[in-house]
Amino acid sequence: MKLSEVKDYLNKLETIAFKLPNGELVPSHFHVTEVGKITKHFIDCGGTVRNEEVVNFQLWNANDYDHRLHPEKLLNIIELSQKVLEIPNLEIEVEYQAETIGKFGLDFDGKNFVLTSKQTDCLAKDQCGIPEEKPKIKITNLNSEAQCTPGGGCC
Repeated sequence: MKLSEVKDYLNKLETIAFKLPNGELVPSHFHVTEVGKITKHFIDCGGTVRNEEVVNFQLWNANDYDHRLHPEKLLNIIELSQKVLEIPNLEIEVEYQAETIGKFGLDFDGKNFVLTSKQTDCLAKDQCGIPEEKPKIKITNLNSEAQCTPGGGCC
C-alpha cells in the first residue's frame, strides 16, 4: 500500500485499528512512534547493486491505556514527515514488536489497516544457481491420450 492510499483511508475513518496477520488487533492504545523514509542500498547475491525506499511506520504499545491515536492526528504526523523528510508516495512498511521487531506490509480491509506478512527472497535466482521449481503433475490428472498404457510404448 502506498502512502497516498493510507492518507485517503485516514480521511474517511473515525478510529484507527491495525490487525496482525493472525487476525488479532494491535491494542488500541498503540502509538506511532516513527514515520520515516528508509533507504536500503545493497548488492544482491548476483552482484547487482539495488536501491529500495519505503515509508516506515513504527507501532509501539505503551502502558498509556488512555491514549488513542485519532486519524486526523496520524494524518498530521504523516504530512509533517512528508514535508520535512521530503517523502514521496512510497510503499509502506510497518514495524511492530513481537519476539523481535517484525516488518510487515500494509493493506486495508474496509475497516482496519492490516499488517501483512513479508517474506525474504533471492533477487538473483538466475545467477546464483538456484533451480526453478518444476510444476508438480499428478499422473491421474493427465488426459487419457497422454497416459501410458500397457503395450503403448510410452514407458
